[in-house]
Amino acid sequence: MKDIITLKDIRKSYFLGKQELPVLKGINLSVTPNEYLALMGPSGSGKSTLMNILGCLDVPTQGQYILNGKNVSHMDDDELAGIRNTEIGFVFQQFNLLPRLTAWENVALPLVYAGVGKKEREERSKHMLEKVGLGERAHHRPNELSGGQIQRVAIARALVNNPSLILADEPTGNLDTKTSIEIMELFSEIQSQGNTVILVTHEEDIAAYTHRIVRIRDGIVESDRSTPSQTAPAS
Repeated sequence: MKDIITLKDIRKSYFLGKQELPVLKGINLSVTPNEYLALMGPSGSGKSTLMNILGCLDVPTQGQYILNGKNVSHMDDDELAGIRNTEIGFVFQQFNLLPRLTAWENVALPLVYAGVGKKEREERSKHMLEKVGLGERAHHRPNELSGGQIQRVAIARALVNNPSLILADEPTGNLDTKTSIEIMELFSEIQSQGNTVILVTHEEDIAAYTHRIVRIRDGIVESDRSTPSQTAPAS
Protein backbone atom coordinates (compact mmCIF):
# COMPACT_ATOMS: atom_id res chain seq x y z
CA MET A 1 0.00 0.00 0.00
CA LYS A 2 1.38 3.40 -1.00
CA ASP A 3 2.11 5.70 1.95
CA ILE A 4 -0.04 8.78 2.32
CA ILE A 5 2.81 10.47 4.25
CA THR A 6 6.55 9.99 3.91
CA LEU A 7 8.94 12.13 5.94
CA LYS A 8 12.63 11.80 5.09
CA ASP A 9 15.18 13.42 7.43
CA ILE A 10 12.90 16.34 8.27
CA ARG A 11 14.80 19.09 10.04
CA LYS A 12 13.53 22.47 11.17
CA SER A 13 15.58 25.29 12.68
CA TYR A 14 14.72 28.80 13.70
CA PHE A 15 17.26 31.59 13.75
CA LEU A 16 17.86 34.37 16.28
CA GLY A 17 20.28 36.57 14.42
CA LYS A 18 23.07 34.20 13.45
CA GLN A 19 22.22 31.70 16.18
CA GLU A 20 20.55 28.53 14.90
CA LEU A 21 17.95 26.91 17.14
CA PRO A 22 17.30 23.35 15.86
CA VAL A 23 13.81 22.07 16.75
CA LEU A 24 13.44 18.98 14.53
CA LYS A 25 16.66 17.02 14.13
CA GLY A 26 15.97 14.39 11.49
CA ILE A 27 12.44 12.96 11.57
CA ASN A 28 11.72 9.87 9.46
CA LEU A 29 8.12 8.68 9.42
CA SER A 30 5.73 6.83 7.12
CA VAL A 31 1.94 6.76 7.43
CA THR A 32 -0.26 4.49 5.33
CA PRO A 33 -3.83 5.33 4.27
CA ASN A 34 -6.48 4.73 6.94
CA GLU A 35 -3.99 4.78 9.84
CA TYR A 36 -5.01 6.23 13.19
CA LEU A 37 -1.93 7.73 14.80
CA ALA A 38 -1.23 9.78 17.92
CA LEU A 39 1.68 12.20 18.02
CA MET A 40 2.89 12.72 21.58
CA GLY A 41 5.73 14.50 23.33
CA PRO A 42 6.46 16.88 26.20
CA SER A 43 6.35 20.64 25.80
CA GLY A 44 9.31 21.74 23.68
CA SER A 45 9.74 18.31 22.08
CA GLY A 46 9.02 19.57 18.56
CA LYS A 47 5.61 17.91 18.13
CA SER A 48 3.82 21.22 17.40
CA THR A 49 6.45 22.14 14.82
CA LEU A 50 6.07 18.70 13.24
CA MET A 51 2.28 19.10 13.25
CA ASN A 52 2.63 22.44 11.43
CA ILE A 53 4.81 20.82 8.78
CA LEU A 54 2.41 17.88 8.40
CA GLY A 55 -0.43 20.39 8.00
CA CYS A 56 1.49 22.43 5.39
CA LEU A 57 1.37 25.43 7.71
CA ASP A 58 5.18 25.50 7.66
CA VAL A 59 7.99 23.99 5.58
CA PRO A 60 11.08 22.11 6.77
CA THR A 61 14.54 23.63 6.70
CA GLN A 62 15.81 20.37 5.27
CA GLY A 63 14.40 17.01 4.20
CA GLN A 64 11.46 15.77 2.14
CA TYR A 65 7.75 15.65 2.94
CA ILE A 66 5.74 13.62 0.43
CA LEU A 67 1.95 13.93 0.92
CA ASN A 68 -0.23 11.73 -1.28
CA GLY A 69 2.51 11.51 -3.89
CA LYS A 70 3.25 15.26 -3.92
CA ASN A 71 6.52 16.71 -2.61
CA VAL A 72 5.25 19.61 -0.49
CA SER A 73 8.57 20.27 1.29
CA HIS A 74 9.43 23.51 -0.47
CA MET A 75 6.18 24.74 -1.99
CA ASP A 76 5.39 28.45 -1.86
CA ASP A 77 2.56 29.89 0.26
CA ASP A 78 -0.06 29.76 -2.51
CA GLU A 79 0.75 26.14 -3.35
CA LEU A 80 0.64 25.18 0.32
CA ALA A 81 -2.75 26.91 0.73
CA GLY A 82 -4.09 24.82 -2.15
CA ILE A 83 -2.78 21.61 -0.59
CA ARG A 84 -4.29 22.52 2.78
CA ASN A 85 -7.71 23.13 1.26
CA THR A 86 -7.84 19.95 -0.83
CA GLU A 87 -5.78 17.39 1.07
CA ILE A 88 -6.04 18.23 4.78
CA GLY A 89 -8.89 18.66 7.25
CA PHE A 90 -7.99 20.45 10.50
CA VAL A 91 -9.61 20.11 13.93
CA PHE A 92 -8.30 22.46 16.63
CA GLN A 93 -8.57 22.66 20.41
CA GLN A 94 -10.07 26.16 20.13
CA PHE A 95 -12.67 25.04 17.52
CA ASN A 96 -12.04 28.16 15.34
CA LEU A 97 -15.65 28.59 14.23
CA LEU A 98 -16.94 31.97 13.04
CA PRO A 99 -19.52 33.15 15.62
CA ARG A 100 -21.87 34.94 13.20
CA LEU A 101 -22.23 31.96 10.87
CA THR A 102 -24.60 29.04 11.38
CA ALA A 103 -23.29 25.51 11.81
CA TRP A 104 -23.76 24.62 8.14
CA GLU A 105 -22.19 27.90 6.99
CA ASN A 106 -19.13 27.18 9.14
CA VAL A 107 -18.89 23.66 7.72
CA ALA A 108 -19.17 25.08 4.19
CA LEU A 109 -16.15 27.42 4.47
CA PRO A 110 -13.63 25.05 2.82
CA LEU A 111 -16.11 24.64 -0.05
CA VAL A 112 -16.30 28.41 -0.48
CA TYR A 113 -12.51 28.53 -0.91
CA ALA A 114 -12.76 25.60 -3.34
CA GLY A 115 -15.24 27.51 -5.51
CA VAL A 116 -18.22 25.18 -4.95
CA GLY A 117 -21.65 26.74 -5.70
CA LYS A 118 -23.98 27.71 -2.83
CA LYS A 119 -26.63 25.04 -3.38
CA GLU A 120 -24.06 22.24 -3.42
CA ARG A 121 -22.23 23.79 -0.42
CA GLU A 122 -25.41 23.75 1.63
CA GLU A 123 -26.29 20.17 0.64
CA ARG A 124 -22.82 18.80 1.36
CA SER A 125 -22.50 20.71 4.63
CA LYS A 126 -25.86 19.58 5.98
CA HIS A 127 -25.10 15.99 4.94
CA MET A 128 -21.81 16.15 6.85
CA LEU A 129 -23.55 17.57 9.93
CA GLU A 130 -25.94 14.60 9.80
CA LYS A 131 -22.93 12.27 9.71
CA VAL A 132 -21.60 13.75 12.98
CA GLY A 133 -25.04 13.65 14.61
CA LEU A 134 -25.95 17.34 14.28
CA GLY A 135 -28.38 17.40 11.37
CA GLU A 136 -31.01 19.18 13.44
CA ARG A 137 -28.54 21.90 14.53
CA ALA A 138 -27.61 23.08 11.01
CA HIS A 139 -29.12 26.56 11.49
CA HIS A 140 -27.78 27.15 15.02
CA ARG A 141 -24.90 29.53 15.65
CA PRO A 142 -21.93 28.50 17.85
CA ASN A 143 -23.27 30.36 20.91
CA GLU A 144 -26.37 28.15 20.72
CA LEU A 145 -24.35 24.92 20.87
CA SER A 146 -22.55 23.02 23.63
CA GLY A 147 -18.77 22.55 23.57
CA GLY A 148 -19.12 19.02 22.26
CA GLN A 149 -21.55 20.11 19.55
CA ILE A 150 -19.17 22.91 18.49
CA GLN A 151 -16.34 20.39 18.14
CA ARG A 152 -18.62 18.15 16.05
CA VAL A 153 -19.25 21.11 13.74
CA ALA A 154 -15.47 21.59 13.50
CA ILE A 155 -15.04 17.89 12.65
CA ALA A 156 -17.75 18.14 9.97
CA ARG A 157 -15.91 21.16 8.52
CA ALA A 158 -12.66 19.14 8.46
CA LEU A 159 -14.38 16.31 6.57
CA VAL A 160 -16.51 18.26 4.09
CA ASN A 161 -13.86 18.47 1.35
CA ASN A 162 -13.17 14.73 1.60
CA PRO A 163 -9.50 15.32 2.48
CA SER A 164 -6.74 12.71 2.38
CA LEU A 165 -5.74 13.46 5.96
CA ILE A 166 -7.45 14.62 9.17
CA LEU A 167 -5.14 16.47 11.59
CA ALA A 168 -6.54 17.01 15.08
CA ASP A 169 -4.57 19.20 17.50
CA GLU A 170 -5.59 18.52 21.13
CA PRO A 171 -9.23 18.16 19.98
CA THR A 172 -10.54 17.33 23.46
CA GLY A 173 -8.45 19.91 25.34
CA ASN A 174 -11.42 22.17 26.11
CA LEU A 175 -13.99 19.42 26.76
CA ASP A 176 -15.11 17.56 29.87
CA THR A 177 -14.44 13.84 30.24
CA LYS A 178 -17.84 12.61 29.03
CA THR A 179 -17.78 14.85 25.95
CA SER A 180 -14.13 13.92 25.26
CA ILE A 181 -15.12 10.25 25.12
CA GLU A 182 -17.95 11.05 22.68
CA ILE A 183 -15.59 13.01 20.42
CA MET A 184 -12.93 10.28 20.48
CA GLU A 185 -15.56 7.67 19.62
CA LEU A 186 -16.55 9.87 16.68
CA PHE A 187 -12.91 10.01 15.50
CA SER A 188 -12.74 6.21 15.76
CA GLU A 189 -15.86 5.98 13.61
CA ILE A 190 -14.41 8.42 11.06
CA GLN A 191 -11.21 6.38 10.84
CA SER A 192 -13.14 3.13 10.48
CA GLN A 193 -14.86 4.63 7.41
CA GLY A 194 -11.51 4.97 5.65
CA ASN A 195 -10.04 8.29 6.77
CA THR A 196 -6.42 8.75 7.87
CA VAL A 197 -6.35 10.51 11.25
CA ILE A 198 -3.34 12.01 13.05
CA LEU A 199 -4.00 13.28 16.55
CA VAL A 200 -1.68 15.50 18.60
CA THR A 201 -2.27 15.02 22.32
CA HIS A 202 -0.43 14.98 25.63
CA GLU A 203 -3.09 12.78 27.26
CA GLU A 204 -2.36 9.05 27.43
CA ASP A 205 -6.04 8.08 27.73
CA ILE A 206 -6.83 10.00 24.53
CA ALA A 207 -3.85 8.48 22.68
CA ALA A 208 -5.11 5.04 23.73
CA TYR A 209 -7.96 5.36 21.22
CA THR A 210 -5.50 5.37 18.33
CA HIS A 211 -3.76 2.37 16.73
CA ARG A 212 -0.22 3.76 16.77
CA ILE A 213 1.65 6.17 19.03
CA VAL A 214 4.71 8.12 17.84
CA ARG A 215 6.56 9.88 20.65
CA ILE A 216 8.76 12.89 19.90
CA ARG A 217 11.49 14.05 22.28
CA ASP A 218 14.22 16.63 21.67
CA GLY A 219 13.35 16.85 17.98
CA ILE A 220 13.64 13.16 17.12
CA VAL A 221 11.32 10.13 17.15
CA GLU A 222 11.85 8.52 20.54
CA SER A 223 9.49 5.60 19.94
CA ASP A 224 6.96 4.39 17.37
CA ARG A 225 4.69 1.54 18.36
CA SER A 226 1.27 0.06 17.80
CA THR A 227 -1.12 0.32 20.72
CA PRO A 228 -1.60 -3.05 22.47
CA SER A 229 -5.27 -3.70 21.79
CA GLN A 230 -5.94 -1.28 18.90
CA THR A 231 -9.30 -0.68 20.55
CA ALA A 232 -10.71 2.21 22.48
CA PRO A 233 -10.48 2.05 26.26
CA ALA A 234 -13.58 1.33 28.28
CA SER A 235 -15.52 4.48 29.11
